[in-house]
Amino acid sequence: METKIIGNKIAEARKKINISQSQLAEKLFISPQAVGKWERGESFPDIITFNRLAIILGVDLNYFSENFTSLNTIEASVERLPEHAAELATDTPKAKRNWDMSLGNWVDADFSGLKNLNEKFSSSNMKNCKFIGSELSGLLLQANNVVGCDFTGSDISNSQFKSSHVVNTKFNDCLLKNAEFSSSYVKSCNFSRADFSDVVIKSSSFVKNTIENAVFVRTSFNANDLADIVFNGPIADCSFENCEFTKVTFRNSKITNTFFKCRSLKKISFIDCEADRMSYEFLKNGKADMTGIKLVVG
Repeated sequence: METKIIGNKIAEARKKINISQSQLAEKLFISPQAVGKWERGESFPDIITFNRLAIILGVDLNYFSENFTSLNTIEASVERLPEHAAELATDTPKAKRNWDMSLGNWVDADFSGLKNLNEKFSSSNMKNCKFIGSELSGLLLQANNVVGCDFTGSDISNSQFKSSHVVNTKFNDCLLKNAEFSSSYVKSCNFSRADFSDVVIKSSSFVKNTIENAVFVRTSFNANDLADIVFNGPIADCSFENCEFTKVTFRNSKITNTFFKCRSLKKISFIDCEADRMSYEFLKNGKADMTGIKLVVG
């Protein structure tokens, strides 16, 4: 009965501002079917979604909790959030949290500077969220939609991005050591000066990303679609295996002890590059255009 009352309230507020279920769903980054279930009383939003819903509908959180006492905790939880976030941001040593923040719709949230999170954000929509200078090592992002977020200067080492859609997101100056991107679509992101040491990128599309002055040491690219990318700086002990290249350029790069085993390397261009004997022979055997590559012996 309580969920039915909440559903009626959502429907009334939605109609009052003259938007459809589909329009409301789009603003919340959820499906229209989910909104329909709320309004029919078959389910109701989680705490974070209630807060966003109240903002969109122009109502107070008490609007929902007036006839549903178990929701009285929502407003208190939202009010406590800044204090709790400040606690996490302190330098006082604490055991790592292991909360699960999956299945959420995070919009314009600011988690900058937080430490010891070790959070799970799987199956979440994340739009225009900030994680600047945060401690996110061991993060799990699985089946996520990440758009316009900012991870600048964060520690994302030992983290996993699985089956995720990551677009227009900043990873400048990030520590990505031992991270893994698998079965993901990563486009138009900025990885300038990021540390890709021991990173694995496999079965993914890595397209139109900026990787200026990024560190590539023991980085593994396996079965990826690599397009519209410029590598510059040292490439050491890396591997490119079963990758498809489109408009990929190596500029001012010194390529050492790097393995290339791909069907075709013809769509790679080299400008003012150097390569050691092993890397040079791999490229030559793959029919790469060796113009712009200087063999360095010794």
